[in-house]
Amino acid sequence: MRTLLAAFGATTILAGAAQATTVYPLDRATILVGSPFDFKVELNKQVKPEDVKITVNGQDYKTVLGGEAQFVELEKGKEDKALGSALLLRGLKISAPGAYKVEVATGDESTSVTWNVYETAAQPKAKNIIFLLGDGLSVAHRTAARIMSKGMTEGKANGRLNMDDLDHMAFIGTSATNAVATDSANTMSAFMTGHKTAVNALGVYADRTPAPLDDPRVETLGEAVRRATKKSIGIVATSEVEDATPAAVVSHTRSRSDKADIVGMLLEVKPEVLLGGGSAYFLGKEVAGSKRKDNQDYIKLFQAAGYKLVTDKNELAANASAEGNLLGLFHTGNMDVTLDREFLKKGTVDKFPNQPGLVEMTKVALDRLSKNPEGFFLMVEGSSIDKMSHPLDWDRAVIDTIEFDQAIGVAREFQKAHPDTLIVVAGDHTHGVSIIGTVDDDKPGTEMREKVGTYAEAGFPNYKDENGDGYPDKVDVSRRLFLSANNGPDHYETFRPKLDGPFVPAVQNEKKEYVANEQYKDVPGAVFVQGNLPKSSESGVHAVDDVVLQSAGPGSEEFHGYMEQSDVYRVLADTFALGAKQTN
Repeated sequence: MRTLLAAFGATTILAGAAQATTVYPLDRATILVGSPFDFKVELNKQVKPEDVKITVNGQDYKTVLGGEAQFVELEKGKEDKALGSALLLRGLKISAPGAYKVEVATGDESTSVTWNVYETAAQPKAKNIIFLLGDGLSVAHRTAARIMSKGMTEGKANGRLNMDDLDHMAFIGTSATNAVATDSANTMSAFMTGHKTAVNALGVYADRTPAPLDDPRVETLGEAVRRATKKSIGIVATSEVEDATPAAVVSHTRSRSDKADIVGMLLEVKPEVLLGGGSAYFLGKEVAGSKRKDNQDYIKLFQAAGYKLVTDKNELAANASAEGNLLGLFHTGNMDVTLDREFLKKGTVDKFPNQPGLVEMTKVALDRLSKNPEGFFLMVEGSSIDKMSHPLDWDRAVIDTIEFDQAIGVAREFQKAHPDTLIVVAGDHTHGVSIIGTVDDDKPGTEMREKVGTYAEAGFPNYKDENGDGYPDKVDVSRRLFLSANNGPDHYETFRPKLDGPFVPAVQNEKKEYVANEQYKDVPGAVFVQGNLPKSSESGVHAVDDVVLQSAGPGSEEFHGYMEQSDVYRVLADTFALGAKQTN
């Protein structure tokens, strides 16, 4: 019986009929041998337990899967809507690799899914894995970062990015289980669990019930490393540490916005190094600036668990080589982007003047984690490539791409001294952005759109890096790159870097519709650009394009051709031998 996945990834639709049975994990799921997962069957009507027949490879499911099943006579959805019966088994493990066909029959209805259960190499290929994730990293970001940072002469780049020399590559599909489009939660979750999931979901299959924290779970990489090895875990991000990408290393929720709960999940796994923003979710609700709804003080709980707390780059540097676990919280929210933090001193830098950058945090994380003779897994996210691409603030996004690449350089230097290290660099999704040409202020006239150079008229930009720090000395040079998005809200294109602070392209009107922000209307030469997204959209959105993954080190040869994000997890698991027989 053929099924099509419907909205929220929580139901299946029977061709030409009513809603049919859904089985989690979904059809074509890939499951690591010995890795715990939850099994759920959702029926489209209310039935009795004895009316449901479930087999796995022709045998009663209890024989193959074991465990104690919970039968729910009637699940209810929003507004108390009756959904049907369900069966749930938590924390199952399958110990033998192979194809597993699950068949469910109720009366005259039936459905089936097939899982691929795989094992890994018996011995690890690498001692360490450094997984560097550029959130929203698209080809245009990389190209612009190379040109801004290294320059170009006669059509050839004057230098290479650190990511350019990673020698194994693959195109990675990013779509969710419930939509061709995607977000940072389901994409990073697929990287970190080996299971595709729905938009906004982390470490779960998004089921049909409203509660976000009870959905069928799958094991995260952080949990697998804890279960099967004695390696250390590190998480570094310039976002809130509870944000989608860092959260995916350890978390289980249908809703990435459950940030207060994600803090608790971080504490459960206890990564040895945890660095980024987001202290507002660690503080009890009575503390000024807190975003919690309870009075739980997670800073004290982390300290009681043996963590040293650092809150600025001086404290971070002072504790770079210390023993024990490290919690660095450098902002109540997302950390300021590189252009504001290091150069313009805009954004919230006046409130948080001493924030470290991604390079500093990566260096400290590697120094601390490498003390473990068993090795480590480190996730490093360049978070704000995405956060600045949404509001079409391309200069900030590209400068953050340069910072991300410099963090890759730190990882590459570490790898030279520790060749038993696998480095993986990827985006989680892309943005609809391309480099069109240049904007040349020296062209005559006042109309900025007439200063856009395309084809031969583009010439080359005149960024300089006279101090050799890898960043252009100025972004507001007279001839600069012109990046443009293929989607966005109504806004004013100024053709200039936004030096007064991050770009806010659209604001809400009295109808709660997003309209062009008139703050930019009177910028000389600004052009009104009619949006092509619904008026509920305040910014640009992710693209569905494949992302580029690059890798170097032991295990990197497994990355090639086209892969799903869930396939990437399989390479990571194989590199650490997480499915070896002795770890079951």
